[in-house]
Amino acid sequence: MEANRSFRWASAGDYDELADIMFDAVRNGESRYTERQREAWVPVRRTGSDWVERLQAQQIIVAEQEGEAVGFMSLSAVGYLDFAYIRPQAQHSGLFRQLLSRIVERAIAKRVPMLWTHASLMAEPAFKSLGFIVRRREQVAIGPETLERCEMERWLQTEPSL
Repeated sequence: MEANRSFRWASAGDYDELADIMFDAVRNGESRYTERQREAWVPVRRTGSDWVERLQAQQIIVAEQEGEAVGFMSLSAVGYLDFAYIRPQAQHSGLFRQLLSRIVERAIAKRVPMLWTHASLMAEPAFKSLGFIVRRREQVAIGPETLERCEMERWLQTEPSL
């Protein structure tokens, strides 16, 4: 499965497919959220100028398998991981680790000292297993629903040790 994977940095031509991955992951993947919470989080596939502007401000690594984009992760200039989504059929396959590895390499090259994110209940264990710690737990209101998440961080070694 992993042998057929390739990775590339996204361009504007990928934004529709990234929206599909996000929708698929949230609405069809394993979840610790209720159906109503998932519908509030991603009620429809993301489109429009707000979506494009948000993605354009980040560097996004895309994973492909057998010609299909199956996951992506993003990095902002300040080290924020805004997006980390994997299609249901590619979850639990090591893809999260592979995506994060490329994000960490890029962050170190850009001398970003720390990565941080707002992790969903599903993503929290994956981030923890890769060195992130919980800074605080949060409850976020999205429409009529409240979702639990946590803010997590991981410091990076940006200078070689002596």
